[in-house]
Amino acid sequence: MVSGPRLCQNHAVTDSKSRSQAALRRRRVLVLVVTMLGFYAWLRWFERRNVFQPTRPLDATGHELGFPRDEAWFDTTDGVRLHAWYFPGHADSNGPVFLLCHGNGGNISHRLDQYDALLRFGVAVLAFDYRGYGQSEGAVSEEGTYRDAEAAHDWLRQRGFQPERIIVHGESLGGGVAAELALRRPVGGLVLQSTFTSIPDLGAEYFPWLPVRTLGTIRYDTRSKLSRINVPVLVLHSRGDTIIPFAHGERLAAAAGNPQALRELAGDHNDALEVDRDAFNRAIAGFLKQVAP
Repeated sequence: MVSGPRLCQNHAVTDSKSRSQAALRRRRVLVLVVTMLGFYAWLRWFERRNVFQPTRPLDATGHELGFPRDEAWFDTTDGVRLHAWYFPGHADSNGPVFLLCHGNGGNISHRLDQYDALLRFGVAVLAFDYRGYGQSEGAVSEEGTYRDAEAAHDWLRQRGFQPERIIVHGESLGGGVAAELALRRPVGGLVLQSTFTSIPDLGAEYFPWLPVRTLGTIRYDTRSKLSRINVPVLVLHSRGDTIIPFAHGERLAAAAGNPQALRELAGDHNDALEVDRDAFNRAIAGFLKQVAP
């Protein structure tokens, strides 16, 4: 027969063991929660770092091209001050103007060859920096870039350009911005140069081991918007593009309802104009005849 004190001692040992096990479970749950929160925070940082790569200093003035250039500043609907370069070219407000939405890296000073190629058609060009890029204020975000493009469009309208004369031209990430602008504002045409179908699509190709489709917050779902855009669309893409595969261009043209809208460029993602400007020129010349005869 177990004595009273011995029985109490056994109960105390059992209670102590149960408390230790409960504490261990709580620690494990806490470690799991902290790990998941840390992974989520890392994923947000990793996503933004890969999608947006702005630089602040301008490495050129734009005057190097030898075309007239004006400095432009305008505000977004949420109060962010943006910086832009406006090249009037040989066009007045009755002529076509290209509203350029640039890619995810650098700023407007890194696209001189693009401006030069377009200006030689006699059109006007407006190149603006998204918030957080170049001399534009603020911090970049997906919705922010959409608002920025709207502000650039509004600035052109205030200068007298009719919507049908505004050709919104998006390069790489800018294609996602340009497609959204074509839904939010009336435009005369849409050019998608070296653009992806969506960030989740591209992310899943780059990082198949990450749950980018379920946990990603930056979308730029260009392909899904094209069926709702009722203006001529030109898709420019190179088979040699090692950053955004050529298949993205094919899918975008198909989504626009016109596979013939795809025109092939040469070279890699960022050097098409250096490798074969003629291909770019032919495509733009044909598109101008279609949207601004």
